[in-house]
Formats: sequence, C-alpha cells, structure tokens
Amino acid sequence: QVQLVESGGGLVQPGGSLRLSCAASGSIGSLNIMGWYRQAPGKQRELVATVTSSGTTNVADSVKGRFTISRNNAKNTVYLQMNSLKPEETAVYYCNFNQLFPRRFETWGQGTQVTVSS
Repeated sequence: QVQLVESGGGLVQPGGSLRLSCAASGSIGSLNIMGWYRQAPGKQRELVATVTSSGTTNVADSVKGRFTISRNNAKNTVYLQMNSLKPEETAVYYCNFNQLFPRRFETWGQGTQVTVSS
C-alpha cells in the first residue's frame, strides 16, 4: 500500500499564495497519477489538478493560470502552487494517489485545510 502525508495548508488572505505538498511512501508502482482535489463545506469533492508519473498534467479550468501542479519522482512528492487565491477556494484539499501499473489501487490523504479570508 501507499501512504500519503500532506502539508502546507493554512490561512491566507485573498490574492495570496500557498504551496501544498504531498509525499507518498510505500509500494509505489511505475505508472501512477498524483493529484489534488478539494471539498468545500456542503459541496462535492472536485478535481483541482493531477500529474502523471511521466509529467502530463490536467488542471481544472477554474484554477488554470493561477495554480501549478508539479512532482518530484525521486521524492515521490507532488506539489500544488496556488496563487491569487479566492475566498471561495476555501476548502479541505486532499492528495490523491492513483496507481495504474503494476497493480491498480487508489489512496487518499487525510486532507489539509486551506482558508482564504481577510
């Protein structure tokens, strides 16, 4: 199995920046997708951004141009740089690990709170 440890959440003013990190450990296969999802109170969990083990990214339209996802495969870590944050982006941000090969499974992190408020 794979364990995920998230860090970097917190309180930030509107227009500010935060950087989230998620480190994976355990039996990590060669083909996988790591990413970030978020869930605001009373809303469904939604995709923020993902990046494959080969570096292909998928970013939600709502955050394009403001959020950047990246990963360091040597450290099995994914990062989410969030700029120009908005109050409506206050949510719990969850790291996701989706392994595709050699064995398929999916793991979620415990979540980190991001609060955008003045």
